[in-house]
Amino acid sequence: MKQTMAMVAIAGVMAASSALAESAAKGDPAKAQQIVTTVCAACHNADGNSISPSNPKLSGQHPEYLTKQLADFKSGERKSAIMAGMVAALSPEDMKNLGAYFGEKKISQGSAKDKNLVALGQKIYKGGNQASGVPACASCHGPNGAGIPVQFPALHSQHGEYTLAELKKFRSGERANDAAKMMRVIAAKMTDQEMAAVAEYIAGLN
Repeated sequence: MKQTMAMVAIAGVMAASSALAESAAKGDPAKAQQIVTTVCAACHNADGNSISPSNPKLSGQHPEYLTKQLADFKSGERKSAIMAGMVAALSPEDMKNLGAYFGEKKISQGSAKDKNLVALGQKIYKGGNQASGVPACASCHGPNGAGIPVQFPALHSQHGEYTLAELKKFRSGERANDAAKMMRVIAAKMTDQEMAAVAEYIAGLN
């Protein structure tokens, strides 16, 4: 029953996201170059492969997802004092261009460090936790973490520290820009150990 409800929610998000994708104009990567150089590169690097584990890798991410996150930072729907300042002067076109720019870059392969955590993380990522109602991460983000364009972001090779921090924000409600509260509902059912394990597994997922 729990899995059925989860699939119904997923189907609803996909339908809404598909409609959004159809109406979204494609960005121009070339027009984003100056913004990347003067604003984004300091934290995320010019190619989107950030070195700091607290700053997400943007390279290879679905353009529509990146564009939405920038818009959410600007509107305040996604909270971040740092990012709010970074996007304050960006226009909707700038955001689409940035999404297109980083979306075409190749992500640097990540690696996991804790083998014990990886084993648990793989179990949850691929099969979830039926006892607590946590669905498999792969059902939305794909077996290889590539995600589904528009609907669900790519996760593979993402910094473990960043992924863990975002899962905790979803659980606390600090981050609330997920469609249909999907990630908040899922994260609320996860333990600290499960979050750390999933984050570690994703870091080495290529």
